Amino acid sequence: MRKATLIPAVAIAAVAALAGCGGAVRVEPPAPQGATAAACRQLQGLLPRSLDGAERVESEPPSPYVTVWGAGEIALRCGVPRPALMAPTDRLAEINGVGWFPDPKAPTLYTAVTGGGYVEITMSRAHTPGIVLGRLAAPIKRALPG
Repeated sequence: MRKATLIPAVAIAAVAALAGCGGAVRVEPPAPQGATAAACRQLQGLLPRSLDGAERVESEPPSPYVTVWGAGEIALRCGVPRPALMAPTDRLAEINGVGWFPDPKAPTLYTAVTGGGYVEITMSRAHTPGIVLGRLAAPIKRALPG
């Protein structure tokens, strides 16, 4: 079994929860409300089965607001709070029409900033951010426009 190699984030504890090939990956789910929660549930069905060579796996606890690929290599949490380190004057990196805030203290943590809410992506250094974020942009724009 491959070990999860995510940089620790305050809200994400991505560790393999089951032994053997595959298995659930522990990720703390967010608790979005109202329209953001509905948009995040819609996003779940739009996300790819495979992302940058990693297949989707189950998360623990199961949540419609969390998607994981690989052995915790890539984790998406939809409906997270606004990034604490993001200042109103920060410029976002735009990839395929989605603005991304790269966390200055966690180089593998990115947050999509949309009118419908925030979507957090954490990935191992084995993945290329431009590929991963670019592939996720279309489903995020569709589910959380604005």
